[in-house]
Amino acid sequence: MKKTMISGDHLTIYRDAIRTMREGNFSISLPENESSKIEPLEEFETELIRLAAWLELRFDEINKLQEVSDEINKGSFLDDVLDCIYNSFRKIIPYDRIGCALISDDYQSVKAYWAKTNYSDTLTVGQGFTAPLAGSSLETILHTGQPRVLNDLKAYLEANPKSSSTERIVAEGIQSSLTCPLVSEGKPVGFLFFSSLEKNTYQREHQKIFLYIARQVSALIEKSSLYQQINDLNQQLVLALKQLKEQSIHDSLTGILNRGAIMEFLEQNLQLTERHQQSVAVIMADLDHFKSINDTYGHLMGDEVLSVVAKEISSHLRAYDRVGRFGGEEFLIVLGDTDENRALEIAERIRTAVAALNFQCQEQQLSVSISMGITSSNSEGADSAKKVLSKADSALYQAKHDGRNRVLIAP
Repeated sequence: MKKTMISGDHLTIYRDAIRTMREGNFSISLPENESSKIEPLEEFETELIRLAAWLELRFDEINKLQEVSDEINKGSFLDDVLDCIYNSFRKIIPYDRIGCALISDDYQSVKAYWAKTNYSDTLTVGQGFTAPLAGSSLETILHTGQPRVLNDLKAYLEANPKSSSTERIVAEGIQSSLTCPLVSEGKPVGFLFFSSLEKNTYQREHQKIFLYIARQVSALIEKSSLYQQINDLNQQLVLALKQLKEQSIHDSLTGILNRGAIMEFLEQNLQLTERHQQSVAVIMADLDHFKSINDTYGHLMGDEVLSVVAKEISSHLRAYDRVGRFGGEEFLIVLGDTDENRALEIAERIRTAVAALNFQCQEQQLSVSISMGITSSNSEGADSAKKVLSKADSALYQAKHDGRNRVLIAP
């Protein structure tokens, strides 16, 4: 029997190739030599090259999973994780579309959460699409724990014409799919769907690859999903606190600032007056004969008048001005960076607009009027809120005394 001799050159070449792979470089090539004429060595070299390709694929998979893990560790949301999968896994598994569906808390339904394609922005199975889990083929996938390959979706749809999700996905042009269950610590989380516009895209090796990947991805998706839920709850809490704050500073009847809030706004503007050499104007306004409206037409009518007048006043103010309900039928208007002459123009517009209002009550037409007193504070003196309000209130009192439905500037 003829013996096959392996030279020292062969061993050096193979040693260098193995060392290269150990260093993370799997693109090896073996030089043409007499080994190609020795059948055992030729087979060995072929297997060595195949091993290098296999290791490169595994190495790439690990890198891609590490990228997804890094997204999670950075506090990424579920959408970010799925985007990372879509952008990273193309070299490992072929696809034109990836979709993710999550299982409901009661395990009764599956809801499409996310999808991304390279062919369209209009998806027939988009976010929110829901299908029952019980009795479905997806439930079977969960029970087996194995990925499912469908390499001819049109044929599958003909055999299962009631499958709404298959009908929709075929309408997008998808012809083959790889569906994998996502299970974390024995708990079903959802499904990932890799889909292709070509038939016969997915083979047995893709199932093996995905089983390896899915164990990692399942935990990552569940973690990021919980992170998303925590963030959503936090956003709801922030919104609720904002709403509570808004309610706490606004008058429940008229919707304008309440007394505490308008006084705080006045204090802030008085401080700006002192620091930035600006003037602030203050208008005290009071509805004329309001008690008689309540006595004659009732408090519901009085409430309507207050609400409508408050809106009318607000409509004549600038973005940086504020009006608040000071008490009863009395309003406090604060005009930032405004002198008395400009305040008089604004007040006259408000007075005229209020006088033009008409209310229907008990088949009668009701009109109202408003009286106002104006004062201002400028940088020449650090007037207190109490002093400014006292001057504006005195001007309002004088306007009432002079016949109502008028505006006066405090002397």
